[in-house]
Amino acid sequence: MRTFVAVVDAGQFQDAAVGLGITQQGVSKRVAGLEKYLGVRLFARTARGAELTVEGRAFLPHARELVRVAERAEASVRSGGRALRVDVVARRIVMSGLLQEFHRRHPEVELEVLTLDADVEEAIAAVENGTVDVTFHAVPLGLRVPGAISTRRVIDEAHQLLVGPRHPFADARFITPAQLAGHRIWMPGLPTRGEVADYFDELSTTFGVTIDTRASMFAKEAVLEDIANSAELTMLIGEGTRYLWPDSYDLRRVPVRNPSLVYPMSMIWRTDNRHPALEELRAYLDTRRAAATGAEVWTPRWARDRSD
Repeated sequence: MRTFVAVVDAGQFQDAAVGLGITQQGVSKRVAGLEKYLGVRLFARTARGAELTVEGRAFLPHARELVRVAERAEASVRSGGRALRVDVVARRIVMSGLLQEFHRRHPEVELEVLTLDADVEEAIAAVENGTVDVTFHAVPLGLRVPGAISTRRVIDEAHQLLVGPRHPFADARFITPAQLAGHRIWMPGLPTRGEVADYFDELSTTFGVTIDTRASMFAKEAVLEDIANSAELTMLIGEGTRYLWPDSYDLRRVPVRNPSLVYPMSMIWRTDNRHPALEELRAYLDTRRAAATGAEVWTPRWARDRSD
């Protein structure tokens, strides 16, 4: 089954053989044996390589799932021998920085860092099928979480207002959400669905804030330049989000308090995952969250009653 999937991914029997560390003849024998067992042809050999037949395309998703199940079974008893696969969602947000700090404290823990382009339901599916060991998302109270999945709220990410030097809030020590009423907060590229969209929809309704989601045609660096040159444009960013910009921009990060606007993130993993680094990561994140509690905060209604 692994050989079949390897040929699909490589597109050539020879390339699959190199990746598997066996001969091309060995790959051919394994595929032929599988085809004989199933009673169908899985590949059509062409000048371009190995192309899936109709039966092969139908069989592929099931084959991938069988390989993932086998890998999870092996990992349940041999997981200490591989890297912990962690989805940090995005390279610039708080989770990426926390994982970097965790690695500094525990250099013996081998990590494989990924950024899945997924909402919470898709990310949970990736954990459930073994694509990753851990992901981090807000988990709404009403979301049906599979029985094999555990969640624990570990990050309360407070938002700050990013403004340029000519903005009215540029010299403020902090601002309150009430002061944001009537102001336009530019959030280019904000998702239109999922937990992030729900968070900003409720924030907008609660505090009378206008969220402008019109996407910029240019990269994030161009967005930062636009904010730096404007007396009106602002953006909400997490306090752990890491952006770099030239000193000449003179951008300011202004804390939002009374209450702080907090985006709640949970660690999500399979309950039966026995990777030894999981408990170390949970303990580290629990310590970081405990140190940040005590302030007056606002979180969306769908996050307030979930017990983690």
